[in-house]
Amino acid sequence: MTINRLERVVVVGGGIAGLTACDTLRERGFDGDLVVIGSESHAAYSRPALSKALLKLDGDLTAHELSPATHGARELRGVSAIGLDIERRTVSLDDRDDLTYDGLVIATGSRARRLSDHPGELTLRGLDDAHALRDRLEGRPEVVVLGGGVLGMEIASGAVAAGCRVTLIATSEPMSRQLGAHVAGILTTSAREQGLRIVVTASASVDAEGERAVVRTADGSMYTADVLVSAVGDVPNTEWLGASGILSGGRLLADEYGRIAPGVVAAGDVTGWGPGAIRTPLWTSAIEQARAAASALLDPEAPALRFQNYFWTEQFGHSVKAVGPLPVRGAPEVLIGEPDATPSLLRWHGADGTRSVMAIDHRIPIPRLRRLTDASFD
Repeated sequence: MTINRLERVVVVGGGIAGLTACDTLRERGFDGDLVVIGSESHAAYSRPALSKALLKLDGDLTAHELSPATHGARELRGVSAIGLDIERRTVSLDDRDDLTYDGLVIATGSRARRLSDHPGELTLRGLDDAHALRDRLEGRPEVVVLGGGVLGMEIASGAVAAGCRVTLIATSEPMSRQLGAHVAGILTTSAREQGLRIVVTASASVDAEGERAVVRTADGSMYTADVLVSAVGDVPNTEWLGASGILSGGRLLADEYGRIAPGVVAAGDVTGWGPGAIRTPLWTSAIEQARAAASALLDPEAPALRFQNYFWTEQFGHSVKAVGPLPVRGAPEVLIGEPDATPSLLRWHGADGTRSVMAIDHRIPIPRLRRLTDASFD
């Protein structure tokens, strides 16, 4: 392995991508000055746990905690990067002098997308958001959740489990855009049976009605609640790079190695990745991208990332693990169980020869799930 001799590497981003990049740099032999800049005051934590175990009133309040970092970096928490000078190789910070670097990892992640500036529109992105929402649910308020993706359904599941009356508003059948109609139907059937009210509309907006935030749908209906939570996607944190010259049409784009510019790599939710410049805001993608990007920063001959996305969700008493291209279409091949009952192991064959596998309420190791997407393992 050819190692670039770097004296200082700066990692901008204190989440899982930043943590993984630091660990990888040390594992690959970097023993120089390592500095992490994180806008949150917390150490890196498991973001998926925020809408799963941490949101449940009887859940594990430590489920989000990760093992203490061992990379020995100097961590600047509660500090934000506000600018980048590629020529001078400096990162500007909001509370101190510029920080020079020989190598830079951009891992600033993303933030929750909002539909209004109303303080009554809540979002769930960070640890503080999760604690605040959990506290609100203890009073069993009436809840409206806007967004039928994974996060929206997990929030709705936690609120229903807390004894709240919950309405979920979405622009398509919940989970259908993420998983496909078949598995979405299994999840929404359970959700409705447990009391979730689902409203599907062509469009929705958040407006003010006096001091309250309300949701207005395409047909003019208005939905009010004690708690309104939007889960309508995320926005990459790239504003601090606006004057750097490395954005393309306002987007941060990395190649299949994670490289952005000489001495600069990126990973995680903040960046589009690879030939398709696809941004994949998943926990597992952030980890694998960070490993590849940190390796490429040190080694010009490091391999390109070859990774099959995997994600999981827990909602309304079901656990779903998915590997392969999503959403799927049509009826599945049943490997274990029944097509409409759980536990089950289902597979879809794409027209392009790809395969997708989902395990519903089935305890199967992820490596086996991945193997089931490869025809050579049949």
